[in-house]
Amino acid sequence: MTDPTDWLPPSTIEPVHGRRAWRAAEPLHGMIYFVPEAHERYAALGIDPAAGYFASRSAPMGPVGAGAVAGAFFNFNPALVARALPAVWETTTPQAVLAARREGAVAALTRALGDRVDSAEMREAADLARRAAESATAYPEGRVLFAAHATLTWPDEPLPVLWHAQTLLREFRGDGHLAALLMAGLTGLEALILHTATGEVPAKFLRRSRGWSDEQWSAAVEGLRERGLVEGDEPALSDSGRAQRAWVEATTDRLAVPAYTVLGVEGCARLAELTRPMSRAVVDAGLLDPTKAILAKS
Repeated sequence: MTDPTDWLPPSTIEPVHGRRAWRAAEPLHGMIYFVPEAHERYAALGIDPAAGYFASRSAPMGPVGAGAVAGAFFNFNPALVARALPAVWETTTPQAVLAARREGAVAALTRALGDRVDSAEMREAADLARRAAESATAYPEGRVLFAAHATLTWPDEPLPVLWHAQTLLREFRGDGHLAALLMAGLTGLEALILHTATGEVPAKFLRRSRGWSDEQWSAAVEGLRERGLVEGDEPALSDSGRAQRAWVEATTDRLAVPAYTVLGVEGCARLAELTRPMSRAVVDAGLLDPTKAILAKS
């Protein structure tokens, strides 16, 4: 497979440095999909948990319908998305949902981080992450979710700044990841199956939370088996599947580089150093418990 990223202009940092910075801080964003602080605030707006996920993540795009969200989110069954949207916008507004989401994030992170919330490390991490996120806004083309999130007003305090910055960086990377999956010839369902074939995430959780039936899942598995990307009964990645996944991840890393170039190697390393213990505290506090995911019962 020819690597189209070879045609990109050279970057000033290797992709691995941006990847490490993103991975170290990602739990600070990812916990929003699991914590009760978010569930409770969506419920106060009259939104059930599943609708809360779709509404809160798509709210920066405005009161859009299921088609646009299914396309932007990529791996959810469109029928599942259609159960929530656009009906949720008859109950509340994107602005109210965004406020609830940020309040839930700050409350949950405050619970997990304790004294770290007001620390010098928090202020430094927030500054570094914001620099990276603001730098990424020069590259909105083709990144629908990121570009929409980038229009939101920045908060004032370090903790919500860090959360918002990591949210932007997550969507920037995520939009690039979808581009890589498309170049690899994968549908959203196929990408999910290949993810579970690594053994990193239970297939049952991803299938249920993304709304795919047993029949749809099995048919897609067989298609991937015929293409030589998976093997065995489970299934597991074949050599070809592992090579494809490695290419997708490497391409995703390369496409994320523009966000982190402004920090340089030392800045990326410092951001990872600062956020790693914060993310560990998030995990230790149970904020990433998959049994409490917003979509776990969908």
